[in-house]
Amino acid sequence: MKLKWLAFPDRVGWRDHIVGAGMALAYVAWLLMTARSLGFPRDEGVYFSAASSYIGWWRLLLDQPHVALTPGVIDSAWTVNAEHPALMKTLFGLSWWLLHERWHVFADASTAYRLPAMCVAGMSIWTTYLFGARAWTRRSGLAAAALLGSMPRVFFHAHLACFDVPIMAMWLMCVYVQWRALERGGVGWTIASGVVFGLALETKHNAWMLPAVLVPHVILVAWTQRRSLPRGLRLGRVPIPWTLVSMAILGPLVFYGLWPRLWTNLRGHLEWYINFHLNHEYYNIEFLGRNYFGPPSPKSYLPIMVIATVPTIALVLFGIGAVDRGAAMFARFATLRALPGAMGKGPATGDGTGRDERAQSQGIETDLLLALSLLVAVGPFFLAKTPIFGGTKHWLPAYPALALFAGRGFELVLTAMRRALPSLGGAAWLAAKTGLLASVTIAPIAETAHSHPFGLSAYVPVVGGTAGGADLGLNRQFWGFTTESAASEYLNPFAPGGATVFIHDTTWDAFRRMQEEKRIRGDLRAVGAPGEAQLALVQHELHMNEVDYSIWVAFGTDAPVYVVTHDGVPIVSIYKRR
Repeated sequence: MKLKWLAFPDRVGWRDHIVGAGMALAYVAWLLMTARSLGFPRDEGVYFSAASSYIGWWRLLLDQPHVALTPGVIDSAWTVNAEHPALMKTLFGLSWWLLHERWHVFADASTAYRLPAMCVAGMSIWTTYLFGARAWTRRSGLAAAALLGSMPRVFFHAHLACFDVPIMAMWLMCVYVQWRALERGGVGWTIASGVVFGLALETKHNAWMLPAVLVPHVILVAWTQRRSLPRGLRLGRVPIPWTLVSMAILGPLVFYGLWPRLWTNLRGHLEWYINFHLNHEYYNIEFLGRNYFGPPSPKSYLPIMVIATVPTIALVLFGIGAVDRGAAMFARFATLRALPGAMGKGPATGDGTGRDERAQSQGIETDLLLALSLLVAVGPFFLAKTPIFGGTKHWLPAYPALALFAGRGFELVLTAMRRALPSLGGAAWLAAKTGLLASVTIAPIAETAHSHPFGLSAYVPVVGGTAGGADLGLNRQFWGFTTESAASEYLNPFAPGGATVFIHDTTWDAFRRMQEEKRIRGDLRAVGAPGEAQLALVQHELHMNEVDYSIWVAFGTDAPVYVVTHDGVPIVSIYKRR
């Protein structure tokens, strides 16, 4: 009886926030524990520098505002990595300054830089649980959150001081806040929808696609609300879409206010930003044994990469949940059109018909919102001109909706198990439910743990794992982050003192930072060409095969002295000059 307060009521409330927060904290802790074994990708080095520059300007603003606000000083500080908005880089810099430089919470500067992205990743787990719990059941929310966090590619990118997981989280938050705003009403949720949209805009350019998700949803809500009114009240009545008004006003204001670069030349800098992404250069990527270095992109890229990288059980449950929600949506839509309050057939009666109609419409609205959230996020990757060089990271905003539909699929499987085992009760039924949840989450968690720190090399068992992905000619890595593994396995214990090392695809900033954090021996010297090196690294990608040949000529041998592997697949080859 003393523990009665722990019982969960039917209505989702504060206890559910504790569950969501607990899952988020566990995920962030997992990321922190594994962060030091993951090297620095090329982009991270740029974002580290930008973060330090931005936070330096904010500190100057506090100390000498008259100096900081001059156009020349603003442009000098904020031109660093101007192709991306400033929110996450500012948070990276704030975390670095407070938790590494000032309070010494983290010994590694990189961990302090990375922490905000990890926390935002945890927020996506929290939000996914709440969304699933409110839309369907708490079990759906638990399964959805667990499946989202145990996608190997999500886990890999969640470590990094980059924007791919943060925009996934902000995209999800925009969708969730609008859903809640239209469900609950009120000024608070309406304002929140505009603010969160502005934060999404300030995270990454993917957010400009969000209106394609949110506007149709608002239109459907307005249509169903109007249909539920008596005919006399419906005539000439058009609900004001206050969430869209809030986003149209507050979104740009937040976007502008948090990006000082726009303050000095709004039109010019905004045009440059838009043109940069509309005409983005095309990098190399391997797909099915072919190197792509320009359009047209293969339209099969996204579906094959989803099948090859998302745990199969998540896709199976997604299929079950999506088919169920799709069938239910069309059935409810047909029912709505036939209800007495619809299609001008007369007023709703006092027997609850209006409430029934509203309940029917809420299901349609949720299903459509999640479907649009997924489809809009992946849609551009079926266009021939969309670059695919980022692998799966550019469509991560689709994965929370995928996970939520998978959570619904889990609930349907659980319901089927209940029908198949009607005699189970009490502790036995609790054990059965727990066992089912474990059976669909343990394997993805194990896959994800096993993929680290080679998350870009790992593929799911349905395609043969990492080795199967290599045999299929799927991309093995990019950004040069695997030098960390080469250092821990060979360079640190075996490299000659003071040796020069050709670092291949690793940036100079990344190599220096790894030395500063004692991940790589400080006596080793990076060089930019095999001819200058005693040791040479090759991070294996299809378009870099020529690097092997250059090393063979320069070193007089074609036999690597050591090979870093994952499940037997070469990731980094290390050559030593004779």
